[in-house]
Amino acid sequence: QVQLIESGGGLVQAGGSLRLSCAISARTTSIYHMGWFRQAPGKEREFVAAIDWSGGQTYYADSVKGRFTISRDNHKNTWALQMNGLKPDDSAVYYCAASTNWGQIRSTPAYWGQGTQVTVSS
Repeated sequence: QVQLIESGGGLVQAGGSLRLSCAISARTTSIYHMGWFRQAPGKEREFVAAIDWSGGQTYYADSVKGRFTISRDNHKNTWALQMNGLKPDDSAVYYCAASTNWGQIRSTPAYWGQGTQVTVSS
């Protein structure tokens, strides 16, 4: 049984910052690659960022490169998404995700969090 629990999110003005966190509960947590996706109203869910099990490899969507940073703390079984320079287009429900397959973490991860709302006002 794998559970992902998110925290963070909220309302921020354009140019501001927010930090999302996700905690994983599983028998062996260090084998999971972690990621973030988002879904805006009327749009499909899209990949945002991913980090491999060791924390040594990261991958970002072009739309967030240079503004968002994904990180993980395997001792605390958590990972985070630091979002800087937020834009109104970043407004969406953000979902954390986990997978044991690096290829799948960027497309069809096996496990999902419940989602948290991020709203960026102009």
